[in-house]
This record gives sequence, structure tokens and C-alpha cells, in this order.
Amino acid sequence: MGEEFYCTLKLVSGEEVFSLISVDEGDDEPIIILQNPVIMKSVTNQTGTFLKIKPWIETSSDDIYIIKLDKVITMTESKDSMIIELYKKYVSSDDDTIDVYKPSGQVGVSSEMGYLTSVKKAREILENLFKDSKES
Repeated sequence: MGEEFYCTLKLVSGEEVFSLISVDEGDDEPIIILQNPVIMKSVTNQTGTFLKIKPWIETSSDDIYIIKLDKVITMTESKDSMIIELYKKYVSSDDDTIDVYKPSGQVGVSSEMGYLTSVKKAREILENLFKDSKES
């Protein structure tokens, strides 16, 4: 059994599947083992871009699938940390689909941005500025 890695597969059926995979080359014909394969689709509308994630096979409760290498047109290892984290979030959740919304042109506030000041200190600074401008 080969090393596991995150990968996007393009199948001969036309489907693009994202999964944690490993390649087993033990037999004559190599096989690919997919763990929790999903289909990711980017959807854009007036308000922004969405990334829709859903199971590859929606009517099955299995987590592991095996496909033969001759059913694959191409495969590429994914090192995109955002896509991998979304995949992990999907796999660990109980939802059937996850929609990720990214508004076009807008930046959300995150904890990494830090704070410039507290509300109390900002109020004091603004009051002092107002008082100074009245005295001048």
C-alpha cells in the first residue's frame, strides 16, 4: 500500500473527484483506494463565489471506494491548504453538503488581524480630541 495524499482525480466518466487516496501496486494491475471521495463545484452569482461540496456517491454510506487505474484520465496531488481543510471539515461533519460563501471583493474580520484598541480607550481618545478642538 502506498503513501496517502490528497488528490483530484479526473475519471473517464468526466467526473472530477477530490479525496484522500492511496495507490496499491501489489497486484498485476494497480488500484486506487479513495477515502471519503467528494465532488467540489465552484458556483458564482451576483453576491460572490460559493464552493459546494457533496459526496461522490450520494446513495451509499461507505467511506472507502476502490477504482482501477484504467478508469482515471489524470490525477494531481493537492497541496492547497484551504481545500484540504474544507475537505476535512466536510468529512468530520454530519452534513450531506457544505456551502462555503466567499463574497466578491469583501474581506472578513479574523482573529489574526488583532485589535487596534479597546472601546473604552477609543472613546477616551475621541473625547480628548473633541475637547482639544473646542478649546482651540
